[in-house]
Amino acid sequence: MIRAIIRPEKSSKVLTALFEAGYPAVTKIPVVGRGKQRGIKIGDITYDELPKEMLVVVCNDDDKEYVIKTIMDTAITQPKGAFGDGKIFVQPIEEAYTISRGTKEL
Repeated sequence: MIRAIIRPEKSSKVLTALFEAGYPAVTKIPVVGRGKQRGIKIGDITYDELPKEMLVVVCNDDDKEYVIKTIMDTAITQPKGAFGDGKIFVQPIEEAYTISRGTKEL
């Protein structure tokens, strides 16, 4: 399972890139938080909870690197990237079930 936390304005582009790459099944969740940049300070106000989107993709191990590269290539702020572009986390999935069929997957 790949969880990508990205800028909200990149969400549509990443979803389109994943769809075109053959990975249409994605869960999108609006989230807030902060990373190493510790939020943004504008004048006297510090915004320490920044809006992001979390995309969750489950894929085979053989496809993992391709999915990660697709997300990274699409979510980066060009040309060199910037703080706040996001983070990708990878976890193994032990089991998965399709509710409508009552079957075990993977």
